[in-house]
Amino acid sequence: SRFIKRGKMVEPTPMTTPTEVVTHPLVLLSTVDHYNRLNAGVIAGKRVVGVLLGTSLKGTVDVTNSFAIPFEEDAKEPKIFYLDHNFLENMYGMFRKVNARERIVGWYSTGPKIKPNDLDIHQIFRRYCTHPVYCIIEVEPKDLGIPTTSYIAKEEAEDESSEPKLTFQHVPSSIGALEAEEIGVEHLLRDVSDTTVSTLSTQVKDKVAALTGLYTRLEEIKTYMNQVVEGTLPINHNIMYKIQGIFNILPLLHHQRSQKEMAIETNDNLMAMYIASLVRSVIALHHLINNKQELQKKKDQKDKEKKEKEEKEKKEKGKEKEKEKDAMDTSS
Repeated sequence: SRFIKRGKMVEPTPMTTPTEVVTHPLVLLSTVDHYNRLNAGVIAGKRVVGVLLGTSLKGTVDVTNSFAIPFEEDAKEPKIFYLDHNFLENMYGMFRKVNARERIVGWYSTGPKIKPNDLDIHQIFRRYCTHPVYCIIEVEPKDLGIPTTSYIAKEEAEDESSEPKLTFQHVPSSIGALEAEEIGVEHLLRDVSDTTVSTLSTQVKDKVAALTGLYTRLEEIKTYMNQVVEGTLPINHNIMYKIQGIFNILPLLHHQRSQKEMAIETNDNLMAMYIASLVRSVIALHHLINNKQELQKKKDQKDKEKKEKEEKEKKEKGKEKEKEKDAMDTSS
């Protein structure tokens, strides 16, 4: 069902079962570059596959680096795919020479969803890592939020009589960066972000983006709860505990005191924004008047210089005429 080009054996990375995956910016940039190079000029590009490198400590997997590997799959027969082990192991050996701490912790693909052959690929990566993580990185995200979704493989049985099967289980994902990486990202964003946009506009834009993301997450919770009530999905008590925790930390806005405090804080924030807008408008008008005055001064100076030049030329012409008249009188 699959063709695998084998290389030399690599000692698998010992890992505990991952409970969280932290992806660093370099991995995201490398994945986007890998996808764009392979699908240059193609509208609906093929997904790409690569290896994730990093460290694991107490269930938290830090994905600090990655590299691409040759991968092909049949669009009609998902079970048929090609993975170059020899290339993978040679590249991993070179990365180990550069940084011995970085080991294979899993693999990535550009998805955007799980495919039927992903479990087979995951089984292959178990030769290089005891508990590999599978990270789907969206190169063209359509929804707000982080562009990574992480999974681990677990054996689950539908009932006591059936045999356990491998299935993907979701693992919490986040984006993290070291101080040096943050500085590099800031330098990249300077070329992308518009420096002419004011801080207030940027804050409002961020608030709108955050509220849109919150609305999307609430819609997902609503859809899940409706499916549980209808019997489409089974009850997951872990999810229910987390939803109950969300309701527990909500402020008591139905109390009169809370409503009053909320109104006061909102009014204070709106007043600060209103005063800031007034100050900004006054400063803009001040600069406009100053520019107008400077332009008028320059214009008056040019007019004055032009008038002085004309008067000087007129005097010189008058002197020349007097000299010519004196010369004529002398000759006569």
